[in-house]
Amino acid sequence: ASKFCFAAPERENWKLEDLDGKTIATSYPRLVRSHLSGKRIAAKIVKLDGAVEISVQLGLADAIADVVSSGRTLRQHGLAVIGEPIADSQASLIEREPRRDRPQTAEVTEAKVIFTERLRGVVYARQYLMLDYDCPRSRLDAAKEITPGLQAPTVSPLHDDPDWMAVRSMVRKQSANLMMDKLAALGARAILTSEIRSCRAVDKRCGHTHAEPGQPG
Repeated sequence: ASKFCFAAPERENWKLEDLDGKTIATSYPRLVRSHLSGKRIAAKIVKLDGAVEISVQLGLADAIADVVSSGRTLRQHGLAVIGEPIADSQASLIEREPRRDRPQTAEVTEAKVIFTERLRGVVYARQYLMLDYDCPRSRLDAAKEITPGLQAPTVSPLHDDPDWMAVRSMVRKQSANLMMDKLAALGARAILTSEIRSCRAVDKRCGHTHAEPGQPG
């Protein structure tokens, strides 16, 4: 879920009423205009189809109204949210209703399943990171307890060093830093994470269908 918010330069400590008489860039002018009207705030609305966050730096607007998830993009452009959200938003996948004069073929049904699973794979991939590290063989069992993966971590011996093992496991983003701290304390080395763009798998412990990159994790 995301929120649709106003944002302005963070150093200026704007309040909602400060938008009166200002120029606001957004991709949703009708929604913004309606909201401001209800607050008795008159502002000039500039419609942009993308890259709304950079409009303030380019001098096109004094503030923006845009969809905000983590807020990272706003911070990168020196912006901060103003006031309460205009609206809460959530992406939904909607299909058309079946009709007798529009029968659904097996090919269409299969395509819908594939499309849905691909979207689900991207959504779940955003919740995970791939964690790689080298671990002493003597500490492997303890390391696997820290990073159990979806089924089990991928483990393989390092070349020409049988006392060390290379380990790869999918881990939740929110737990990754703590896991890395524990692995370092355990004696693991070369601990690193990488983003996952999409995946396919079933995490039975979570009861979720989602994805996994090519190797087991």
